[in-house]
Formats: sequence, structure tokens, C-alpha cells
Amino acid sequence: MTLHAAPPDTLYLWFLGRPDAPALVGELNLVMSRRGVSLKYAAPWIKAGFPLSEDLPLTDLEHIPLEKDTAAGAVDDARPDRWGERVIRLLDRPPRLSLLEYLYYAGDDRFGALGVSLSATVYQPREIGPLPKLADVDAVHEVVRRVLAQEPVDARQMRLIAPGVTMGGARPKALFQLDGQEWVLKFAEDDRPAEPLMEHAALTLAAQAGINVAETRPIPFKTGIALAIRRFDRSAGRRLHAISANVALRAAGAEFSYPNLALILRRRGPIDLHRDQMREMFRRMVFNILIDNTDDHEKNHVLLVREDQQYVLAPAFDVLPMGQSLGYQSLVVGERGAESTIENALSAATQYWLTPQDALTEARQVAHVVEGWQSHFAAKGLPQATLEELAQHIDRPFLKDQRVALK
Repeated sequence: MTLHAAPPDTLYLWFLGRPDAPALVGELNLVMSRRGVSLKYAAPWIKAGFPLSEDLPLTDLEHIPLEKDTAAGAVDDARPDRWGERVIRLLDRPPRLSLLEYLYYAGDDRFGALGVSLSATVYQPREIGPLPKLADVDAVHEVVRRVLAQEPVDARQMRLIAPGVTMGGARPKALFQLDGQEWVLKFAEDDRPAEPLMEHAALTLAAQAGINVAETRPIPFKTGIALAIRRFDRSAGRRLHAISANVALRAAGAEFSYPNLALILRRRGPIDLHRDQMREMFRRMVFNILIDNTDDHEKNHVLLVREDQQYVLAPAFDVLPMGQSLGYQSLVVGERGAESTIENALSAATQYWLTPQDALTEARQVAHVVEGWQSHFAAKGLPQATLEELAQHIDRPFLKDQRVALK
């Protein structure tokens, strides 16, 4: 089922924590003045549900988005990423391209546990069809190639692409089944053909530095290699509610920074995980600095929301060298703003419940692992030319000297 030729200005939000028992959350309304989408909770959800994010309290008032081109609170995380929007524009060609349409056409396999329906009485999402399997990877890549080239895609091929699987990314991707589980399949574009292997190498290196990372597998196909990332928003047949750091920090009215994200985890995270999550957050920040991952923006960090409404840091994803030598991160690091230095990271050590010495020990351990990045990347199949290109950034004096100083 698809939207009518005259698109409606109201759709309905459902919670799919248990996919076999969808629960109506409320109605989504197009807000013309903000070019966005509002949320008005349904009465049963107000009585028995929970706030989807801290800026969406359980009231009967309509929650209007505070910024243009956004949806209210956690609903904004249910929208497709930039690649998904590209797929919708080219393949679905809806009669109107408002955020309400993007929310609908993202389909039933979107990130997290929220769903968008045409009906308030029964969950009626935009359905795509059964997920492709490993044997379909070449066919999926052909659809991706056609989308990138803006070539026609027939109805059979369209069913191979789910546009709503991740948040914030512009790289081509699809969703498929592997070993009975859902995985995101990411492809390279012409400008960085080695990127899938690069991301696999960076995430597996991060794991050696004591960072919890999403599981990844390189997937070869006829003309290259894609990267499969196992979904961490699915578990034992359930869909996990999740919010990006973007939504969590906006809801708290806080600056987009690592220390503020740590503060949210202290305030909303399980008490027994506080110290572990603080150390994890600090390690991720240091690793991103030293591996030259300056694309560590607020949509590349996710909080999983437990049934008791406590926040747990999701596994790290979208971690790889950017190869730009910017010298500053996407998120604020410490007292020197977003400056990509360990000294700047250490300046905020107390925000992670770390003593200066503990923070220095954590940074040294991460630096020791990053020091061996070249041999690790080579072992993961990165060609020598790519290693030499990355070395111009990861081993430039600005970062190399910081690693050496931590020995």
C-alpha cells in the first residue's frame, strides 16, 4: 500500500518493541511553518506508554519540532538517512517530498522500534517485501549502481532496497538476512573504493582497544567488497527503541559534546554500568582522535533505551579514518572545543569519573593499539596504496607525536 495521489497531512506512529503486538503511540502531523512533523500522543499511550525522548513528555499537547526540517524529538530518528532519501526520491517518487513522506516511505525495517502507518487502528506500514539474502548481493549492488547513476529500476529490483535502515549516512547501503539475522550491507562509492574494508579494519582495531563495536563481516561480490554490519537494534525477535546522541542532546538542551553525552549516560544509564560506560565513552573519543575519524558527529552515537527507560551506549559503528587531517572533531572534546588532541580530551577527564592518572592510562592503552594500525589494516586486506594514503593523515606529525608522547 502506498500514499494516495493527494498525500495526507496526518500519519500514525506505532511502537514495535514486540512486532507481533504493535501499539499506537499517536499521530504525526505535517507542520508547514517548520517544514517538519509534530507528534500528538494517543490517550492509551499517555496512560500506559513512556516518553519517547526527554523532550516528548506524556501530555495531550501537540509536540511541535523546535527546528526546521525536523520531526519532534525521537521521531526524528525514525526518518531515513540521506541515502534512504535518495532512494525514495528516485524509486518511489512520491507526489510530495515533505518529511512526512520520508517518514512513511522509510518502511517497516527502519532503525529502532518506531513505525509509521497510514492507519490509527491497524499498523499499515509501507512494505517492501522479504529481505534479500547473501546470494542476492550482486543483484543488490546492481540496484545500488543504478540508483547512483540515476538509471531506471524495475519493480522487482526495487524490493531489494530498504531505504530506512540507518541514521545519518549518505553512503549506499541495503538490508539483508545473514544467518537468520538482519544485517546492514554497505557499499563503496567510486571516491573511496576501499572504504568497506577500511571500516571493518577500524572497528576491529577499536575492539582491541577495549571498545564495544558492532559486528562486521566483509562480503565479496563480483566487482568488489561490501561490509555487513549486524543490526544492534534487533534482539531475539524484538525491536529495541534507540535514540541518537543528536536527539538525546537536543532533548537535554545541551551542546553537542562528548562530556555532555557522558553526563546523559550518568543521569539516565543503569547505576551498575555508570563507570564502565564512562570509560567506554572516553576510549571512543580518544580512538576517534588518534585514528583521524573526524566524522564522529552526533548521529554516529546511539543510545539503546531499555524497558526500564534507562540508556545504554550502543556498540560503536561508522568508525573509520576520514583521511582529511582536519585537526578537529565533529563533537566538542574538552576545554579547547573540538580540537583533536589528547590534551584536550584529558581536560574533561572528571566528566567521565576518571582521575587524571586513570584518564592518562586509558589514553595510553588506546594509543598503544592505534600504533599498530598499519599491520592490522594490512591483515584485513587493505592494499598498500591505501595504507600509504591513510598514513599521510594518521601518521602525520600532529597525531603521530601525540601517540609517541603517550608511551
